[in-house]
Amino acid sequence: MNKVYFQEKFEERHIGPSTDETAEMLGALGLESLDQLMDETVPAQIRTNASLRLPDAWSETAYLQRMRTIAERNRVFKSYIGQGYYDVILPSVIQRNVLENPGWYTQYTPYQAEIAQGRLQALLNFQTAVIDLTGMEIANASLLDEATAAAEAMFMQYGLRKNKAADTYFVSENIFPQTLDVLRTRAHSYGIKLLVGDVQQVPDTDVIFGVLVQYPAGDGSVTDYKGLVDQLHGRNISVCAVADLLSLTLLAAPGEWGADVVVGSTQRFGIPMGFGGPHAAYFATKDAYKRNIPGRIIGVTVDASGEYALRMALQTREQHIRRDKASSNICTAQALLAIMAGFYAAYHGPEGLKRIAERIHGLANLLDGALQHLGYTQYNGTYFDTLRVELGELAGPLRAEALNNEINLHYDGTIAGIAIDETTTYKDIEALVRVFAKLKGKTLDEADLAARAERIVPAIPEAVQRTSDYLTHPVFNSYHSEHEMLRYIKSLEAKDLSLCHSMIPLGSCTMKLNATTEMVPLTWPEFGNIHPFAPTDQVGGYMQLIGELDTWLSEITGLTKVSFQPNSGAQGEYAGLMVIRAYHESRGDTHRNVVLIPASAHGTNPASASMAGMNVVVVKCDERGNIDVDDLRAKAEAHAADLAALMVTYPSTHGVFEEPIIEICEIIHRNGGQVYMDGANMNAQVGFTNPGFIGADVCHLNLHKTFCIPHGGGGPGMGPIGVAAHLVPFLPNHQVVPVSGTDGISAVSAAPWGSASILVISHAYIAMMGAKGLANATRYAILNANYIKTRLESHYPVLYAGANGRCAHELILDCRAFKAVGIEVGDIAKRLMDYGFHAPTVSFPVAGTLMVEPTESESKAELDRFCDAMVAIREEIAAVEQGLADRADNLLKGAPHTVAAVSADTWDRPYPRSQAAFPLPFVRSHKFWPTVGRVNDSQGDRMLICACPPISDYETAEA
Repeated sequence: MNKVYFQEKFEERHIGPSTDETAEMLGALGLESLDQLMDETVPAQIRTNASLRLPDAWSETAYLQRMRTIAERNRVFKSYIGQGYYDVILPSVIQRNVLENPGWYTQYTPYQAEIAQGRLQALLNFQTAVIDLTGMEIANASLLDEATAAAEAMFMQYGLRKNKAADTYFVSENIFPQTLDVLRTRAHSYGIKLLVGDVQQVPDTDVIFGVLVQYPAGDGSVTDYKGLVDQLHGRNISVCAVADLLSLTLLAAPGEWGADVVVGSTQRFGIPMGFGGPHAAYFATKDAYKRNIPGRIIGVTVDASGEYALRMALQTREQHIRRDKASSNICTAQALLAIMAGFYAAYHGPEGLKRIAERIHGLANLLDGALQHLGYTQYNGTYFDTLRVELGELAGPLRAEALNNEINLHYDGTIAGIAIDETTTYKDIEALVRVFAKLKGKTLDEADLAARAERIVPAIPEAVQRTSDYLTHPVFNSYHSEHEMLRYIKSLEAKDLSLCHSMIPLGSCTMKLNATTEMVPLTWPEFGNIHPFAPTDQVGGYMQLIGELDTWLSEITGLTKVSFQPNSGAQGEYAGLMVIRAYHESRGDTHRNVVLIPASAHGTNPASASMAGMNVVVVKCDERGNIDVDDLRAKAEAHAADLAALMVTYPSTHGVFEEPIIEICEIIHRNGGQVYMDGANMNAQVGFTNPGFIGADVCHLNLHKTFCIPHGGGGPGMGPIGVAAHLVPFLPNHQVVPVSGTDGISAVSAAPWGSASILVISHAYIAMMGAKGLANATRYAILNANYIKTRLESHYPVLYAGANGRCAHELILDCRAFKAVGIEVGDIAKRLMDYGFHAPTVSFPVAGTLMVEPTESESKAELDRFCDAMVAIREEIAAVEQGLADRADNLLKGAPHTVAAVSADTWDRPYPRSQAAFPLPFVRSHKFWPTVGRVNDSQGDRMLICACPPISDYETAEA
């Protein structure tokens, strides 16, 4: 091509190995070309042999220009819709240094605590803020959204009920409709009966096990629930409160009036609406229920030196271990958003948060008085931020006039709901009053409004006014200047290893490049400041983006249509199974409830099947890790009358393209079932094969894996599902904004399109890569994995491979033999920290192994550094095997080595300090220091502390 027409390709920035490195890697594999590698790796019978029908790749500059035109189709009106979503002010110091900082958004879930202390502390701050504001004893480190958190509370209350015959959950009729929608979905799958009504009139029957109320209520009114809760407790009925966290700076904490569980959203703590997400939900309850609480809990413990340390507590509750016995199928929290919310609470502190809440309430009060003065009826006698104004025959004209002034209200028949938020100003109140005055043929009396502002009378009854302290810990009272907050954020960031430092070779998790250009539009107000229930004609940009992404992902998966509502991978699994269930029910096959799941499957698969109310039957795997087709056939035929689905991961969880996959799908279909494909390993399929071609009916996609949404330290994620044509009518619908047909299942997440704002990331990735770039990404993901296999298989046995000895995009290193000399796979994980690497996936899917996935984004140089580290660790193990190193006191058992330990005045270990800290030359020039020694997990579980230490501990330390 003439150089005049040359345009730089984004794929050359995304894919790690250079042309020369590619040749060297292929040479190491004994191959001539990437095509030869693909022929040896991907079975011919599953190859589509057709290029993806996608638009030509855009350059980064051109894409951002195009995205600007898309963004401009979103009209950012002033939103007073409320209903669980509010405009906010995200402090710039948090936006720039957390949300826009890859040092925070490219981290992995903090399973390796020693190199995640900063993130763990930030999440502990979040938990502490939730505990303080709700008045509860324990909180988790976030859930997906408010509605699904309420559903998780219902499950917990159901599991804890004293009367096991009780099967009815009473839900206040005055809750947000999206919450009720999700409750209906979850209740249906478990056989729980929902009874919706006036909570002051809960029927006197022993079949009710729990009650859910909203505080403030869905219409904005504030009720004193103490007497009701006392009465319900007397009947052995537990109570969940869905509470607005910001309002709890002024309202009595639910824990103070007896709630057993408190859930809600922390969106108001500086997180943009983003057309529905992502936002961090919270879940708080009593300490007695700590073994039942869903999601993750950050706990305080000590390290090997007895120093303060943090880690994820009670990890054995995770679904990867408990599988179909899991208490929840939540694998993706909203860690990044929880971290931001925690920093927001620390930046403002208790007084700052209270001022924000008082200002919101004061402006609502001012508007209330002005509207009543104009002759309008306002129904809420008590409220925090929301008014309900009767419009009567003025309903139509008022809506039109509001839109003319770029104002969105919430309309319920002839009633207008107005929710005041943090961004509302006195000028905004003037604008609202003008609109309402005009409909009455009047004008704004500025003097009267100003006078009313001087005599605000709170509309919160004394009985529910907060009198207790909150956020008393030093962390919420020390960083109120931007300089101090900046330093605090950076001090925590420095304690965490992320993709900024080195590759994170986690099998199944696909920690690939999250390109800066993909992230840029995320913070544009045209995407961030849009309410999920905004009128359709105001969200043309989002509709275009979602429509294009639907078309592209349908093409990539070979399926017909995609639902973006599921906001995590596990949520996608659950949604897919519920769609399959609805399909069977529509055909009268209500008895089909058996799901076949291979023994090698992701732990979320059986957990999701259980949550969908289905029975799990495990299918054997052979000695090569493949599905035992004979066992699958026998079980499919044995359960043919009740077979609902097969859940299969492809390539397999063992990192192999199983050749009989098409036959496997046909067996399921012959026996009346549907095929659900777990899309966790889609990074090895794109451009070469697809679920639809193979025979799958449903596939969820982890956009935070294959399609480049960052992991964010354990969330956000997205798990949209693609379905074949016959399942399209059953895709998730939404009570507020219909997004599916009348046969669609009820909602699985709070927002119509899930965490819509982060869809811009995957949209950018596909648009800039194009069909050829995406196919090359698959080629290089497989090349990189096989290069590591070639370099390491003489040092560590590789468990599984395909027919030609190739792995797919990941591989499993067998470390079980080292137990003979006392070395556990966890010791290797900790020692890797000294080399500056996060460990591969530990003991999954096979105990005592490491599952490695390098992705296409890593260069040969980085792959070599990782392989050099693994080879060096193998030599350290060999020293133990040969008796040259002590079995109990060696480099692996002593890892990780902190700067405090290495620089101490005394050193009593039987190996040199230099070998502990700088085991290879490259480490010395690029050292990442773990900030704590090996964390004591068992002590933390025995003495679970999930909040910041109390002030008394600080006072003792100072004394």
